[in-house]
Amino acid sequence: MSTAIPGPDGKPRCRWSGAAPEFIDYHDREWGFPVADDRRLFEKLSLESFQSGLSWRTILAKRDNFRTAFHHFDFDEVAGFTEADVDRLLQDRGIVRHRGKIEAVINNAQRAREMVAAEGSLAAFFWRYEPDLQHVESQTASVSAESKALSKELKKRGWKFVGPTTVYAFIQAMGLINDHAEGCAIRADAERARKRFLRPGR
Repeated sequence: MSTAIPGPDGKPRCRWSGAAPEFIDYHDREWGFPVADDRRLFEKLSLESFQSGLSWRTILAKRDNFRTAFHHFDFDEVAGFTEADVDRLLQDRGIVRHRGKIEAVINNAQRAREMVAAEGSLAAFFWRYEPDLQHVESQTASVSAESKALSKELKKRGWKFVGPTTVYAFIQAMGLINDHAEGCAIRADAERARKRFLRPGR
């Protein structure tokens, strides 16, 4: 899992990026690059929640549909969704029609609004859980000390479908760590982005 494999252009990439053609662009342009935008952070955590029990390929293929269905993950708008919205989403074949996960996103949008009021931004809160670079796990890991701590705190604040495995995938994808494989051609790009990145709240 941690080793690199040649991509279609001959450049080495993380092994998982070869599992589907659509993974290449996501791997090269998004995964592992630091994010401070609250809406993108909320979107990713929501999509990771939907992925639980499914494959990321399924979620990525439906991502544009999810964005449309959830008003581009504007949590101020999603927080006001009603039971009628839940019924609408349960009829939407473009997304994953799971009542518990749909209701969790609405609940989490409400919790996100509370977090912004209390912390200033989602980014300021999430980036407190950036791991010590001396103790970063490999891609074979599914949880970390930080993901466990963040999951516990989110649950304490009322968030749902945010277990430590879901949260660890979120930490990886949003660039809180550079988990690209050592031989991956994109690892250096992600590392440069992390060095330039201004940590929120600091």
